[in-house]
Order: sequence, then structure tokens, then C-alpha cells
Amino acid sequence: MPITIDKADRADVLVIPVYAGEPCRYPIREEKKRPGTVTWMYGRSESEADAVCIGMGERRSETPERVRRAGGTAARALWLEGRSGGTLARSGRRPAEEPDDAGKEAAAEWLQAWTEGWQLGAYRFDKYRGATKTVGAPVLDLHSDDWPEWGPDEMAKIVGEAQHRAEGTNVARDWVNETPDALNPDTFVQWTKELFKDRPVDVRVYRGQELADRGMNGLLTVGAGSVHEPALIELRYEGRSGSELPLLALVGKAITFDMGGMNAKTGRDISDARMDMGGAAAVVGAMDILVRLGADVRVTALIAVADNVPDARATLPSSVIRYPNGLTVQVANTDGEGRLVLADALIHAARLGAAQAIDIATLTGNVGDALGLGIAGIWGDAEMTRELVDIGERNGERLWPMPLMDEYESELKSHYADLRNVGTSTLAGAIVAALFIRRFVAESMGWVHIDMAGTVQYKQDVGYAEAGATGYGARLLADYAIRYAKRR
Repeated sequence: MPITIDKADRADVLVIPVYAGEPCRYPIREEKKRPGTVTWMYGRSESEADAVCIGMGERRSETPERVRRAGGTAARALWLEGRSGGTLARSGRRPAEEPDDAGKEAAAEWLQAWTEGWQLGAYRFDKYRGATKTVGAPVLDLHSDDWPEWGPDEMAKIVGEAQHRAEGTNVARDWVNETPDALNPDTFVQWTKELFKDRPVDVRVYRGQELADRGMNGLLTVGAGSVHEPALIELRYEGRSGSELPLLALVGKAITFDMGGMNAKTGRDISDARMDMGGAAAVVGAMDILVRLGADVRVTALIAVADNVPDARATLPSSVIRYPNGLTVQVANTDGEGRLVLADALIHAARLGAAQAIDIATLTGNVGDALGLGIAGIWGDAEMTRELVDIGERNGERLWPMPLMDEYESELKSHYADLRNVGTSTLAGAIVAALFIRRFVAESMGWVHIDMAGTVQYKQDVGYAEAGATGYGARLLADYAIRYAKRR
């Protein structure tokens, strides 16, 4: 565990958060107190510990996400220096001996965010490294004397929750970072079963004839060209309240390699095509967090798994799919596959009686063009959108509400079927995709669609995320599930 309490006899490195306009034990210039800055102070003798000062900005402008990023920055700073660990030195005015409830809550939120960020920042995907592999993540020790708001046991509970959240996120990161020779539809099913084995999660997998019997023709169409047959994975987790709570469905797209089918992708480097299962990884990570926390929720996860590769058996453009809700779809472009498999999962969610459904997918490059790599787009139910946006602002997995432009549905008109799977123009592709998915949502079910194609990875180290998979969505979905259950 990269966080300990009262374990370090002597600090290898003092980790000091520094705030603008506030004194520090070291002579740090104000510009070195801006968020994201790192300043090393090296001891003058072997008996004097080194220190790393982490800029926090103004305290009045502080948010949990800023604290989380600072914790991750600190962990990465120690890692880059080859340090085995450090001791957190609490900054600012000491709390009263008998802090009020508000003071305790604020301190708990700060500590939880910092330690969560530290553990996220200590992550590295080095499974395939040899000579460049780094052994061991830096350990952060906390002094209980610095936190008189609680005893060591209460501190351990706060840190433990942060650890659960980070570990679930890191599961998502690991799977998204994996190579296509290791992760395919077969191994995705296998890994999911292994992850939830001997845990209070019911796992059911639909494959082959079972998909055909249930009319899951989107999956069968998209996966036709792969040597690995497609699947729909159904995970069910219920907390203490069991069936008393309304059912929430988390729907994830798991295209383990998106070559584009017969509309094959081209480019000098298309290795990012392995990350087209980022939405499903977020759902798996969220379920892992909920189970670790023992959350009192009622959630089913529906994961649509397939490869989208060209082959003699692959679906040809202009083919028509028939869905159980009566709609037929012309496959105008086989690279618009994600919406075809999400349709199957959303129809299945309604069959299960879901009151609400959140689908999340790396669906369109268009959303990245609009919003960049730091924020995902969200469409659908206004109340659900407000809740998710608020959660994302607090936990750093941000969302921007996008419009469902009804007049754009003309883009989906087909001369051969009820719908075509992609628009007739290159404009508003993310909106048109959301409009397509909406056609497969039951009227009785609340629904939002999250397009996370931009946020699935970073191209360089940012805060608590190294270059590569971010694990986006795992904490967002878990936090929403917990809030949704509490309010009902």
C-alpha cells in the first residue's frame, strides 16, 4: 500500500503543500506556489531531510481536484527522483483541539483527495518494460499528530476509501493500456470473470446462439470479422437494500480493437485503436470500486464486447441490421460500430427493468475536436446530466452538457432502412451519434450518453495521470451510483 500512518521513523523526504500568500518553513518565492509547481530543497547534511514543496495556489480557490492533482504531482516528483517515499507535512493553521463537524468534514475531504491523488500519481503501466522498468512505487507516510480531527483508525478509513477508488481506477487504466495480443473479446470475458470471482457480483455472459436468440444483432454484425466471437457481459451487484432500490444500468462499449471493419482505418500509427474499450473499462472500474466500498446500491453493468476488424466474413457496408425494438439500421460505415453494440445493451437494460441507464463510450473523434482531451461530452436527461456534471467537477472527471438537436436526425435518414448508423455529412458527428443511440432507449428509462473518446488517454504526464490511459469514468460512475441510491 503506498500510504502508511505513523510508520516512518525518519522522513526520507518531507512533502510540503505550499499556499500562495502563506508562510512556509522554506524560503519559497510566490511564483513557486502556483498549482502544479514542484520545488526541491536538499538537506545540507545527511541528518537533514530533503523536502519537496508542492504548489497549491490560493487556499480560497482550492478544490478537491486541485488537491488531488497536487497529491499526484508529489508522488510523481518522488518517483522521478528515485525516492522510496516521503512524509506529508500538513500546511497552514493547526485546527482547534476540538474541531467542529464542518472542520472535520473539510479536513477529511482534503486528506481523502490528497491520498487518492497520490495513489493515482504512483501508477505506472510497466508490464512490458525490461531495462527501463521502475521497481516499487513511492510510499507516503502520514503522522496522526498532524490530524487531531481523528484518531489513527478514522484516518485509516479515509485513506482506505481513497485506496479503493484509486485501485478501481487503475483497473480501468490497466485494461485500456493493454496490448491487443493480450486483450481481446475472449480474454475480456475471462478477466471480468476473474476480477469478480468470489465477490458479491453475479456474472452472466451471452455469446453465440444466446445473442442470436435475444436479437443482439448489433454485436453479431460488428464482431463477424473477428476470430474472437462477440459477447454481452451482464454484471449484477446489490448492496444491503437489495431489490428495494431502483435499478441503475451502466452500459459500456468494449471494442477491444477498432480497425474500422471493412471501412478500415489508415494511418502511420493506429495503436490507439486498442483503447476503444475505454467505456467498458470505466464500467468495470466503477463496479470494482462499488464492491470494494460495499456500497448500498443496485447496479447492473452491461458490457458489449467485440473486435471490429476486416475479414472475409466481416459485415459489408450497406448491410442492414434488424433490432428487437422493430428498428432496422443500414450500416453505411462499418467504423461507426460503437453505437450498433450500445443499441443491443440499452435494449437489454430496458428488458431488465432499469430505471436509469448511463452509456459511456469512446464513440467519436468529433467530441475530441470540440472539447479536447480534458472533458467529455454528455447528452440526455437534464437532471441526470446536472448530477453527473456536479460530480465530475468535484472528482476531476469533468463533463460538458451537449445538445440533442432534433433537426439533426435528418442526417440518419436511410433510403434502405429506418436509420443509417452514421450521418450523411462530416458535421456534428458526436451529436448525430447521440441521436442514433437515443432511438434505442425505452421511454420508461432515464438515460444519458457520455462520449469519452477524448478523455480516455493523455498524450503526456498530467497531474496524477501518466501518458496513456486515464481510467476516466470509473470514479464518475461509482460516485453517481452511490448518490443515486442515497437519494432514493
